[in-house]
Amino acid sequence: MTNEIETPDTNPGQVTPSEASQQPEETHAKPCRRCDCKAAPRGKLHCFNYLADVPGGYALDDMVEVQFKNTRKGYYKNSTELPLEIGDIVAVEAQPGHDIGQVTMTGALVRLQMRKANIKPDAEIRRVFRKARPADIEKYEEAKSREQDTMIRARKIAEDLHLKMKIGDVEYQGDGNKAIFYYIADERVDFRQLIKILADTFKVRIEMKQIGARQEAGRIGGIGPCGRPLCCSSWMTNFISVSTSAARYQDISLNPQKLAGQCAKLKCCLNFEVDSYVESLRRLPEKNIRLETADSTYYHFKTDVFKREITYSTDKNIPANLVTIDADRAFEIIAMNKAGEKPIQLSRDGSTDKKEKKYNDILDQDNLNRFDNTKKKKNRSGKSGRRQQSGPPAPEKEKPQSDKPQSEKKQSEKPQGDKPQSGQGAPKSGENRRDRRRDQRPPKAPKPNKPQQ
Repeated sequence: MTNEIETPDTNPGQVTPSEASQQPEETHAKPCRRCDCKAAPRGKLHCFNYLADVPGGYALDDMVEVQFKNTRKGYYKNSTELPLEIGDIVAVEAQPGHDIGQVTMTGALVRLQMRKANIKPDAEIRRVFRKARPADIEKYEEAKSREQDTMIRARKIAEDLHLKMKIGDVEYQGDGNKAIFYYIADERVDFRQLIKILADTFKVRIEMKQIGARQEAGRIGGIGPCGRPLCCSSWMTNFISVSTSAARYQDISLNPQKLAGQCAKLKCCLNFEVDSYVESLRRLPEKNIRLETADSTYYHFKTDVFKREITYSTDKNIPANLVTIDADRAFEIIAMNKAGEKPIQLSRDGSTDKKEKKYNDILDQDNLNRFDNTKKKKNRSGKSGRRQQSGPPAPEKEKPQSDKPQSEKKQSEKPQGDKPQSGQGAPKSGENRRDRRRDQRPPKAPKPNKPQQ
């Protein structure tokens, strides 16, 4: 019985031994472009063997890296000198029996991977038995088909024993003689009675491995608030502790709902840029330092880390008389205050405050009136005549007399008493237009009189 911490993340890009056995040999035996090895299925734990094409036999080694279900890897010795390549399904030594896995790395790079995994040189190294036979694959498939049912029954057993734990996944060994149960627990759990019941129920050897909430989220997967797949399920292989100080360095609001990820822990991405912020803050004055001037005392209000600009306020609690200066000017004033001098103002002599650029929304998504029709409707001729003018109408220009037909003269001669006086309605603009158009029309030819019978 062991209690280890491991990340059982299901690799979507990884080909299981059963799937590889059912595929034709050309599917996973396609030669790589950079070397003559078989192209390995790329996934979360993929590693490029950059020593494969080194001449002189430097890359030759008898150590092999084998990957099993989830993110469990092991390093084995090819004592029988089998011609193993990346992507081969092999049967390796286990305790007890044998296990089935896939070769993911060969050559001298495996030694470097072992050093990275903190495997001591004098540690016991197990062997590679053989390439997996059809009988081994069939037995492995049979054991794998029982994993889902075993997990559901184990959860019910743990619930009946009132254990505060959650069994997240079950992995059977290749020969079906051993089962690894991955569980999550916030407190220390005494599962000795659980192991006895599980061993009697499933007739296999039981091994318990504890995982954290981050490993569980990486195993399940999902989409983060940034719209991309979770980092723990796509590329992260190890987890570093995240604290709220990372959010303080970056001036992020300490809102637990926004800082927590899908695992209910602090987001791992808080650590991605915190080193840049810490390095930049070292070149800025401390926030608790006050700046003394001849007229008042200024307190720190906010800091633009990467622009190296600091805003100070005359009040400690509210923004009042805000002044923004650069970090070099702040260090100058701090040195003057230590020497007993007080400058007249915070900003340099003759310097003007920079006008902040107005925010321009290119897509106009934040405008509340973006759906309103701002175009004015054209005034129709009928409605425009209803409007009144405050003063009398402009006098009409006298038109030169010309020889016009009687019909046009009658239209032009209109009674003058109908003109509006001051305060009365003005003539309609639409009527004036129609009168002008009538005047410009050529006279109609008179119709010939029909002879009377």
